[in-house]
Amino acid sequence: MLKFEIPNRETIQAEYLVLDYNGTLAIDGKLLPGIKEKLNSLADDIKIYVVTGDNFGNARESLKEVRCECIIVQEKIQQQYKKEFVTKLNAAKVIAIGNGLNDALMLKEAALSMIVLQKEGASVKTLINADMVFSSVIDILDALDNPLRIAATLRS
Repeated sequence: MLKFEIPNRETIQAEYLVLDYNGTLAIDGKLLPGIKEKLNSLADDIKIYVVTGDNFGNARESLKEVRCECIIVQEKIQQQYKKEFVTKLNAAKVIAIGNGLNDALMLKEAALSMIVLQKEGASVKTLINADMVFSSVIDILDALDNPLRIAATLRS
């Protein structure tokens, strides 16, 4: 479990990390450098799910050495699927990370949500649903390892 004590907000006790793949963990279908190590380190404390439409057809292979569950979404409405997935896990215990429009509802639903603005860009509608914005997914994963960074940004 990852615990975040944020002044003037309920403490977040996250048991699940739900991430998008393309545009978040990968650019043009290629897993970004350092992701495997960062996710495997976090996997000691939190259950990790990568939920993706897998546009490039290689997410599962790219993540084979990562301690996570890769879920390929076939549904046309990925946004709704991702939201329902977070809800079924218990949204109050979920950290969600994404960048695309299909991530908007899962970010809105999760207890703590982050959007990453990398080479693929990010949906403005998704941005509105995020608690935090980062320029790199590595920075997000580092922040999850340092709860004071999260508290400093989200305190009121």
